[in-house]
Amino acid sequence: MRLRKALVRLVERERVCRVATVDPSGMPHVVPVCHVWDGGKLYFAADAKSRKVRHLRANPKVAVVVDVYVEDWTRLAGVVLWGTARVIRGGPVFRRIRTRLYQKYPQYPEEAAIEVPDTVVVEVTPTRAASWGLD
Repeated sequence: MRLRKALVRLVERERVCRVATVDPSGMPHVVPVCHVWDGGKLYFAADAKSRKVRHLRANPKVAVVVDVYVEDWTRLAGVVLWGTARVIRGGPVFRRIRTRLYQKYPQYPEEAAIEVPDTVVVEVTPTRAASWGLD
């Protein structure tokens, strides 16, 4: 699925998104993550043993919200993406996304280095989107 340019710009610009997964019983789990947009997909790094990664391995369905909050509610904007996730444990895509994350978030190398085998990259392929405030 191709997103409109305004949605892509928002996803690329914003620093944090929220990722929703579900456990095997259907209980939702939502966490903030730092992300990058690359080739029509959203990517983030995660601890290989994290709850969100365990959930995505069992059920790859995912929802992601990227939004902007301002006190002037006439300027609220955001997008929710629904799709499927793939856990990437290493290789060229892992290295490319790690580089992109390090470029966008210079804190990463010192604060939370993205290294195999402790860290994975999660690739979210959107299949549906909804947005607000981006006309």
